[in-house]
Amino acid sequence: MTTRTYWLEHAWLGTHVEPGVVLSIDGGRVTAVRTGADGPPPGAEILRGLTLPGLANAHSHAFHRALRSTVQVGSGTFWTWREVMYATADKLTPDGYHALARAVYAEMALAGITAVGEFHYLHHAPGGTRYADPNAMGEALVAAAAEAGIRITLLDTAYLSSGFGEAPDTHQLRFSDGTAEAWAERCSLLKERDHARIGAAVHSVRAVPAAQLATVARWAEERRAPLHVHLSEQTAENDACQAAHGCTPTRLLADHGVLGRRTTGVHNTHLTDEDIALLGGTGTGTCMCPTTERDLADGIGPAPALQAAGSPLSLGSDSHAVIDLFEEARAMELNERLRTRSRGHWTAAALLRAASADGHAALGWQEAGTIEAGALADLTTIALDSVRTAGPLPRLGAETAVFAATAADVRHTIVGGRHVVRDGAHTLVPDVPQALARAIEALRA
Repeated sequence: MTTRTYWLEHAWLGTHVEPGVVLSIDGGRVTAVRTGADGPPPGAEILRGLTLPGLANAHSHAFHRALRSTVQVGSGTFWTWREVMYATADKLTPDGYHALARAVYAEMALAGITAVGEFHYLHHAPGGTRYADPNAMGEALVAAAAEAGIRITLLDTAYLSSGFGEAPDTHQLRFSDGTAEAWAERCSLLKERDHARIGAAVHSVRAVPAAQLATVARWAEERRAPLHVHLSEQTAENDACQAAHGCTPTRLLADHGVLGRRTTGVHNTHLTDEDIALLGGTGTGTCMCPTTERDLADGIGPAPALQAAGSPLSLGSDSHAVIDLFEEARAMELNERLRTRSRGHWTAAALLRAASADGHAALGWQEAGTIEAGALADLTTIALDSVRTAGPLPRLGAETAVFAATAADVRHTIVGGRHVVRDGAHTLVPDVPQALARAIEALRA
């Protein structure tokens, strides 16, 4: 790989904004960081604005992007929204999913996202028929990420039942492998690549029978792979778990060996004090998805209490009501302000860590998410002269990024030292809006 030099007009180095930073990059990694460079050295590529570590979208369902705006018509609940989502899932083929995911991941790159955790449960054809390649849908996602220029952790998801003791319904047949053992057998066929890592997921405690949770956890443990799980997103799930097992979903997961430092609970919205202590005490992470949680009227999760208990925080755009990690970070703080009627629950620096280093760690990319020697050369640069960001002092760049910037302010996205987005344009997918429109229109045909 070509050796590159970048001059960053301003860079967030984890604790502060530093002006005039020179990065040396070789083999897709940062080899040296030099500060105090008033101007670019000869031959350096110039990144004007504020450069941050690349952002990690720790929770994605790529096909939900096709629901944007459509599901805003009328009213309803999470459960009525789910029926619309199932109808969209029924229409996807490997080729159609590849086209849609490629466009969605390109949209992520335009938003400064350099890695995505794809919570993938759309495994088979409608009715549950296996494709000739049993991982055709997962492979479509891995290929889509490569073509969009970002990294992916494919969180291959076990989804075996429609509820406690209930068989999959008609829509869910294509999600199910029948048993956790069959899931593990299929999942083991997936191979990692330079841009792709393979993780595991338990869709939820209602979707994987308690006796089979340990099989999924063991698969992840043997491979030292990330393990994610939707957890207590809805009070109805908690009530059903209490009725079936006499405990909360968190306790059920703990009793079957699912919690731990490589595990991330997604949402973690409706928790008891004991749940919070279990998650924090085991180092289980929490992925908050505020734009989806508010879109689906899920509620506001106890993120400050979880973090104080020892649960690292990451962020995801989940259903892609919007794709904007700055908005996710901002929303986590502002939601808590509304709930408590007090301000300043996290610093801007802490929120950026959730969107970068801690998100990458949750996806198994511990070597990404910082600007330092040895780290993957994954970067995003935001403009400091847009109508949203103009005015504040550059040293307040972290606050500007979190509390003022949007995805529209991203000027450059660099993955492995190469431009994926340059001057606001994607270098690999020429017309991202048109690619999105075509892929979504095909689902309506």
